Amino acid sequence: QVHLVESGGGLVQAGGSLRLSCAASGRTFSSYTMGWFRQAPGKEREFVAAISWSAGSTYYKDSVKGRFTIFRDNAENTVYLQMNSLKPEDTAVYYCAAGALTTGWVTHVRPYEYWGQGTQVTVSS
Repeated sequence: QVHLVESGGGLVQAGGSLRLSCAASGRTFSSYTMGWFRQAPGKEREFVAAISWSAGSTYYKDSVKGRFTIFRDNAENTVYLQMNSLKPEDTAVYYCAAGALTTGWVTHVRPYEYWGQGTQVTVSS
């Protein structure tokens, strides 16, 4: 089993920044693709960003490109999502996820096997 715990969410004003962290334990962290997803009330869970097991490739939802950065520290078994220039529409519960998957599936919810409990991000106008 892989256990994922998110942290770093909170309330921030529009234009501000937050850094989310996802600490992993259990199976070998570095062998998994890691993703960040978010879900607003009444909406489907959507892909935000992902990073390959080797950190050689990153992927982003179009609306966050240039604002968000995903990176990982395999030595600490932690993946991060740096969020800058936050907008009210970024408000959601953010989840980290892990899975053994290939490039073609990184933006999809279902291929990820392990999920954290989520951390709330609220961006005020």
